[in-house]
Amino acid sequence: MLHSPTLKPFDEEALLAQLGKGRLVLAAENHSVVGGLFDIVARTVAAHGLGEKIHPIALPDAFLDAGALPTLADRYGVSTESIVQKVRGLL
Repeated sequence: MLHSPTLKPFDEEALLAQLGKGRLVLAAENHSVVGGLFDIVARTVAAHGLGEKIHPIALPDAFLDAGALPTLADRYGVSTESIVQKVRGLL
């Protein structure tokens, strides 16, 4: 597991050290799938010619509904249970 508290600067070397080991690669963030962690991880992987598949766990690139945070987290797939289900489905 790699924790990235910032996107700039982004620790590409730490990410690259974790890839290529047959691990499931997830980019989990509470941000839009566009312009966040998923984008920088995918860009880093592509720039280094790696064939890793990255699975985003993020908000969709859309206008989102308003409401209670737990309801919205479930709706948009970023609640704990949604993430657990997605990971289990990918294993």
